[in-house]
Amino acid sequence: MTLPPRNPDEILRARGADTRPAGRFEPYQQEREHDGWDIPEEQALLRTEVTQERARSIIARNASPDIPFDRSVNPYRGCEHGCIYCFARPSHAYLGLSPGLDFETKLTAKPNAPELLAAEIGRRGYAVAPIAFGTNTDPYQPLEAKMGIMRGCIEVLSAWNHPMSLVTRGATVLRDVALLGNMAARRLVSTGVSITTLDADLARQMEPRAPAPATRLRMIEALARAGVPVRVITAPMIPVLNEHEMERIMQAARDAGAHAASMIPIRLPLEVAPLFRDWLERHHPGKAAHVMARIQAMRGGRDNDPRFGARMRGEGVEAELLRQRFRLARRRLGLDSPQPVLDCSLFGPPPRAGDQLSLF
Repeated sequence: MTLPPRNPDEILRARGADTRPAGRFEPYQQEREHDGWDIPEEQALLRTEVTQERARSIIARNASPDIPFDRSVNPYRGCEHGCIYCFARPSHAYLGLSPGLDFETKLTAKPNAPELLAAEIGRRGYAVAPIAFGTNTDPYQPLEAKMGIMRGCIEVLSAWNHPMSLVTRGATVLRDVALLGNMAARRLVSTGVSITTLDADLARQMEPRAPAPATRLRMIEALARAGVPVRVITAPMIPVLNEHEMERIMQAARDAGAHAASMIPIRLPLEVAPLFRDWLERHHPGKAAHVMARIQAMRGGRDNDPRFGARMRGEGVEAELLRQRFRLARRRLGLDSPQPVLDCSLFGPPPRAGDQLSLF
């Protein structure tokens, strides 16, 4: 896949991608042509656009053997954090948008998500099981500070005593620490905070609008202090760039209060691979070939291996050495606690005004 040239009329500030290649379902690729006039075009800062969607359903189901949940909720499409390696970028192609700049600048919010969530878990015959948040895009990306959709979803689940899990790197989670702590006291929530590097400069390049590493450690500390089980997610681990930091990340997270750790080597599905290659050439040209060679060594000679059972783990000597390092560090640091078992027995509709209270 050849990426189109950057639009010289756009000023990019804190963006991961540099261009907007067409998605894999589009029959045409846009190209710029000079109109023959020697008149300079006016440059403008590329700003984030938000569209509100009235969703018709909100709980997504899956049967993947690679992930430990069967249902999830995503309050937003796209993610302003702009992480260049994000495996969710290809999902923007389903909207007719680019997995490049469009993914991080053309966002969709679902303001009726809490209402739909309450309706779906309240249906007759609903079988309760933990609902996962943060599985595709971050529910605590910057937009959440204004929209409050994620908080609304948590309030619904708390009222119904419905268990949930959360993965985030967004600092707005600090706003909801008390609410999450209240759910944790009922064994209704577990969380994961993603930290890819302790190097603020590298983080700014890879994840331009995500919180700095020091902020993410403070998120772990605040969640742990509130009694919320929190796991540090060292993902993705990228050869040459950040995999040498893995043990230090785990140590810092343990010191901040994390009780467990997990790790996933980088994967580059579909349109992510050429976008990541382009980013490497722009930010780390001297390391680009070495990085990609090491990635391919974990992915059977390809940029990505999409097979179930392999896509989250990788294969070969490179991948096995990374797993061994992770297992040893996890055991040494005491981060090998199992994921907490969330309580599904408390689930039930919240009391309504006028309901008869139980004496027992």
